[in-house]
Amino acid sequence: MQSFETLAVQFNNFFSRRHFPLEPATLYEPNEYFLHQGGKRIRPVLCLMGNEMFDDIKKDAWHVGTSIELFHNFTLIHDDIMDKAPVRRGKETIHEKFGTNTAILAGDVMLVSAYEELNKIELTYLRPILTLFNKTAKEVCEGQQLDMDFEKMESVSFDAYIKMIALKTSVALAASLQTGAILGGAGKRNQHLLFEFGRKLGIAFQIQDDYLDAFGDPVKFGKQVGGDILANKKTFLLIHTLESATASQKNELKKLLLSNSDDKIARVQQLYKDCNADSWALQLKQQYLEEALSHLEDIAVLSIRKEPLRELAHYLIRREY
Repeated sequence: MQSFETLAVQFNNFFSRRHFPLEPATLYEPNEYFLHQGGKRIRPVLCLMGNEMFDDIKKDAWHVGTSIELFHNFTLIHDDIMDKAPVRRGKETIHEKFGTNTAILAGDVMLVSAYEELNKIELTYLRPILTLFNKTAKEVCEGQQLDMDFEKMESVSFDAYIKMIALKTSVALAASLQTGAILGGAGKRNQHLLFEFGRKLGIAFQIQDDYLDAFGDPVKFGKQVGGDILANKKTFLLIHTLESATASQKNELKKLLLSNSDDKIARVQQLYKDCNADSWALQLKQQYLEEALSHLEDIAVLSIRKEPLRELAHYLIRREY
């Protein structure tokens, strides 16, 4: 069994090619610029790992992984537009560098390219994988819409937020693993357990992401720290703080949410700490990690075949960027 790092190198070698035509350059160069910024390539490598857990990696897994990565980058391009994010992976976002209209079209054609890549796989696998891919793509869009809806709401429940991030973040990780399992010939129960492992791990991953957005090192994190605070996003940290704050703390936080003051990020960060939201989030992350690992343990394959995913799970939720 190969580690995430080993498979990531192999996938990057496979993926590091030109994906778009030369003309019109004003449409396709922005996408090449974006793809060459790198990224962790977590989702496509999960597809390879899901395949290898049950059988040797099939040629189709590389095409499915490429499709997954192109779709993920499509979502990032459009997310950055909606979030008005100036930086992604330490560089200018597409809409900042090339303009919003071009960024919208670039994202659209990235999505079309993802489907073109899926069309290269064997017909035996195309229907189940395309069905899962479409279901996941719709759920990611649903999650993004809920995320934007939450910005306009005064309060959001913990359960509603869990549902939103499960749709926006977790299902993509889970489905990447399941597509690999399908290619590896896994049965329905093993597919389900692997999906649940990915879903719970995705929630833990998002908790860590929320935490890093508020408290991470901007150099390591690769984007603006406090972006969620400026956008008034209902993150785990904000929801917990609103639920546990004193009356005066809650009033101060609500005033900050309505303001655009220069010290907004610093003041909200301090309120999070005063209400122990930072330590609570780290405990919650650990809870979801343990649930994910429990699902992994229940998969009916030799334990050694699970080891690369165990190692990856621990790495993802302890990362600093």
